[in-house]
Amino acid sequence: MAVSFHHLVVDAHDLPALARFWCQVLDWRVLFEAEDEIVIGSDAHALPGLCFVPVAERKTVKNRLHIDLTPDDQAAEVERILTLGARRADVGQGEDVSWVVLADPEGNEFCVLRPKKSLVD
Repeated sequence: MAVSFHHLVVDAHDLPALARFWCQVLDWRVLFEAEDEIVIGSDAHALPGLCFVPVAERKTVKNRLHIDLTPDDQAAEVERILTLGARRADVGQGEDVSWVVLADPEGNEFCVLRPKKSLVD
């Protein structure tokens, strides 16, 4: 039996705002929107996507799962994402790492890596 990574589900307090933020970061679009779910992606047939679902509580601890982004220009991309509403985050990464940790508007951590050519680069 084959299986594919369909989408990553993100708990959200403000679904539309968080979906818009990630659409801007990834240059994706909203593919489906209802009161209890918003799905974004590059195309309805291009996996994976992100699915935002409502929760009443706000995030309180470090994520156990996070997104890694790999841009062509790390510094430029970090600055662009900061202007979209992200903030720098300290999760104990230290100062000598090759990635930058940011948090989205609801505090979900993600990393902007140096440019990469493969999953093991």
